Amino acid sequence: MRSGDNDFQGRHGHQTEHMASPQPDRETRMIGYLKDPAIPVKRRWLTAVPLCMATLAALAATPVHAEGVKLSETGSTLLYPLFNTWVAAYTKAHPDVQISVGATGSESGIQQAIAGKVLIGASDAYMSDSDVMQHPQVLNIPLAIAAQTVNYNVPGLNAAHLKLDGPVLAGIYTGAIREWDAAPIAALNPGVSLPHQAIVPIHRAEGSGDTFVFTQYLSFSEPSWENDKGYGTTIEWPAVPGSMTATGNAGMVQAIQSTPYSIGYVGVSFSDGIAAAKLGTVALKNGAGEFVMPTKETITAGAASLGPRTPPDERLSLVFAPASGSYPLVNYEYAVVSTKQPDAATAAAVRSFLSWSIVPSETNEAYLNSVHFIPLPPHTWELSQAQIQSIK
Repeated sequence: MRSGDNDFQGRHGHQTEHMASPQPDRETRMIGYLKDPAIPVKRRWLTAVPLCMATLAALAATPVHAEGVKLSETGSTLLYPLFNTWVAAYTKAHPDVQISVGATGSESGIQQAIAGKVLIGASDAYMSDSDVMQHPQVLNIPLAIAAQTVNYNVPGLNAAHLKLDGPVLAGIYTGAIREWDAAPIAALNPGVSLPHQAIVPIHRAEGSGDTFVFTQYLSFSEPSWENDKGYGTTIEWPAVPGSMTATGNAGMVQAIQSTPYSIGYVGVSFSDGIAAAKLGTVALKNGAGEFVMPTKETITAGAASLGPRTPPDERLSLVFAPASGSYPLVNYEYAVVSTKQPDAATAAAVRSFLSWSIVPSETNEAYLNSVHFIPLPPHTWELSQAQIQSIK
């Protein structure tokens, strides 16, 4: 699927005046406080925490059926580790709520949420314009900010942090660049002794939000890729001799580890697995022309430079930001949820869980840190809360 209806200008340049929906008094006070420019951001968040907790307490007090509520989630393998952590903590505090989780890929998460097969679809990708037009009742709600890494297995160089850019990666995945010592790679890595070995490009087998983000980077930085292949959770990959596929982020890590001279892309929540496998991590060229590694600081910088443009429907690409010091493979992690739930108790349970998952607190930040995610900035948090409250 080529997401041609979500072009670079449309998603990076879409900036709309936010018109918040009417909200309960607690949310109104909280959001007004978070928006007050006279108050330092850190102080706004610290002082807002009690209001956030009061809001969650009110949501939790909403009556539910005596037998409890069952929620279902599936989708992103990048979000899967965090959802497991969230669900364990949330259901411990809310024993009347049961939540099932799955790791089926972002495309599956979106489609199953649209079809009503699950209540929450987890996705690294936002819905396409055509899907939104066909299913206007389905929301794209950011819960956190994540990133993807480009990883490789080149014996003797896995600690070197090879430098690559979008045009070179596009060349690797089209087959135009076939060896590790090819001139375009050598030009980006002067002084590095590169092997004359065939590159094995690996991409995801299933519809994946990681593919969505990775191919956005190729599209935004290399016009020939944008014009020919574009981006999406699924694309028509070029037929490159020796190329491979892998299922899920865990499968991608395993495939790169077991295949010398391979390269692939992996969600940042699998950073510990990447380190354990002793894979190389690429320093990627960003929109400012700098080669940067994925760190909390560079991911935050990438999100901060584009996040303020987030429109009310929150479908925005954070990829290939132009700011100095920004990492180029950054994305919102979405809950894809219908505004029309089966009943009031289910709607209340969904609202409560999603609000709890994004509340600014030291505990939630620790959950995000465990998978190398960062929390939503105030502007995006406000928009996500407004969308969550529209679930009925």
